[in-house]
Amino acid sequence: MAQKPFQIFVTGTDTGVGKTQASRALLSLLADAGLSPQGFKPYESGCASLRAPADALSLREAAGSTLPLDVVCPHRFRAPVAPGVAAARLGREPDWNVTLASWERLKHGPAVVEGAGGLFVPLDSRHDVIDLIHTLRLPVLLVARAGLGTLNHTALSLQALAARRIPVRAVLLSRSTSGRDISERDNRALLESRHQLPVLGPVPFESDARRRHAAFRRALRPLLP
Repeated sequence: MAQKPFQIFVTGTDTGVGKTQASRALLSLLADAGLSPQGFKPYESGCASLRAPADALSLREAAGSTLPLDVVCPHRFRAPVAPGVAAARLGREPDWNVTLASWERLKHGPAVVEGAGGLFVPLDSRHDVIDLIHTLRLPVLLVARAGLGTLNHTALSLQALAARRIPVRAVLLSRSTSGRDISERDNRALLESRHQLPVLGPVPFESDARRRHAAFRRALRPLLP
């Protein structure tokens, strides 16, 4: 029996926790292994240029992909708010079928899908990020802050995923600031023991982009076959 290609949905406990960096790291590891992965960022808001959505382009570059941008990122908005809110401000409704049609182009090979914000961020008037995960039937990498507050935010996210019977491959802890946080010493062990899931990281804070990318790659390498 042929082995199923590596596919995962990268979501977070909040915005700004490192989802794009985690997605880039996974895609680059897959590409280095010669697996020809694809990145999928179906909804991106806060785009300085609608022709050049930064996160989607970053994923495409990490994957070494040549797919059209309209496939990699079919829904793009300028306003730095939830995609569903950004669309509503424009009097638009993002077409769910367009999202699924793009996924049809990607779903037969290795793929990393990146969400927008956390699980209950609205994508349109009817769907949140968690609805997209459930529809695509993908396991999850949950990216969370390494420091204070992560026990509660991670537990709530894991509870919501479990209620929808969405499998979670691992939790990844990431430091987003250089400040010291004494809670980090206990968070990984507490999350592992309480939720019986692999907890990776914490990825250290690095101001240098290359060193931070390398740190994410080291932390995420155990996820790959």
